[in-house]
Amino acid sequence: MLDIRKIDQDPETFQERLARRGSDISFAEVVELSKRRRELIVRTEELRHQKSVTEASMKTADKKGPEFASFRDQMRALSQEIKTLAQSLKETEELLNAEVLQIPNLPDEDLPVGCSETDNRVLRTYGEKPSFGFTPKEHWELGENLGYLDFERAVKVAHSRFSVLKGPLARLERALIQFMLDVHTEEHGYTEVLPPFLVNYDSMQGTGQFPKFKDDSFILERDNLALIPTAEVPVTNLHRDEIIDGSELPVRYTAYTPCFRREAGSYGRDTRGLIRQHQFQKVELVQFVRPEDSDAGLEQLTGHAETILKRLGLHFRTMILCTGDLGFSAAKTYDLEVWLPGQQAYREISSCSNFRDFQARRASIRYRPEPNSKPQLCHTLNGSGLAVGRTLVAILENYQNEDGSITVPEVLVPYMRGLTEIK
Repeated sequence: MLDIRKIDQDPETFQERLARRGSDISFAEVVELSKRRRELIVRTEELRHQKSVTEASMKTADKKGPEFASFRDQMRALSQEIKTLAQSLKETEELLNAEVLQIPNLPDEDLPVGCSETDNRVLRTYGEKPSFGFTPKEHWELGENLGYLDFERAVKVAHSRFSVLKGPLARLERALIQFMLDVHTEEHGYTEVLPPFLVNYDSMQGTGQFPKFKDDSFILERDNLALIPTAEVPVTNLHRDEIIDGSELPVRYTAYTPCFRREAGSYGRDTRGLIRQHQFQKVELVQFVRPEDSDAGLEQLTGHAETILKRLGLHFRTMILCTGDLGFSAAKTYDLEVWLPGQQAYREISSCSNFRDFQARRASIRYRPEPNSKPQLCHTLNGSGLAVGRTLVAILENYQNEDGSITVPEVLVPYMRGLTEIK
């Protein structure tokens, strides 16, 4: 959520910076509602003062005289007007809050300006594209030929865009999860969290999923709960409505969770394979930091995600997203794109974002810089470390052999109980 006070001071600048995202949101309604809110607050305070003065006068007036009756009538009228104003103020604040919750974060000034992913910029690359003495297959063909990837039965059990992994592929996915968590907890200093996979609406609002992207969520309306689209939601909301001791920052969490997305509006894209599923696994990285440390925190977090790809021996590139390709809550994002030889394309495998104080303001996540000092908003960051299903895809396509078998990356062999090849 953006700072309403700053919008009031300079709505034109906010309008111009959001236009870089391709947003045509007008701040006129926000400014007008904010003005109305201030007027109601001022008028309410004036009436409360009048009521206080009148109440003091009543105490000295003769209770049987006409002056006391006049004061009593004034008190009743003032109380009624204050009650009416309180209701108007509540309604105005609700309207204002609803408007502001729909506004995306401001993009950082140093981002490339653009409209779509074609305007993103390559920052660095790692490794080389693998070469094959045969035409590499795509992951779904490899998995189905091996007999360990089953889409047909997943449709029978659930719906399209679900999958069933069996045997060594199921173990490989589990191995990836364990490997990622081990690296992040033992080497990168994250505390592992196993959060709820269902969250309430306040949690979805706190990180920016609600109300803007409610249609993209799986919702249990009877229980007022939603299946999480990413571990970012429950993990970030662990500190909602809290004040963190400044000496504890940075706070770093990592979490494995399944993730659930309706993928509304994406039908027709990636209909085959594991790239765009309604349910997938992810290991997430979340950081809470002081504002002055968030730039360095994003570089660090992105490096932690890159480490996983490097250990797996996968060729990838790191992109900085342009203004028009940013997620709703992000001020700056790096995407890691892994090379898939079967598809002959780079595909996103991690998004690492700095949200500045956008989520912290929505979720009221603050820290106290010094003992007895005034609380301030934290900055929050998160990134995939990594998307497990897409990492599995990358291994299948990059480590495939001509006979259709898959060589297990060396770093994962201990997690596979010594298995070096999937046949």
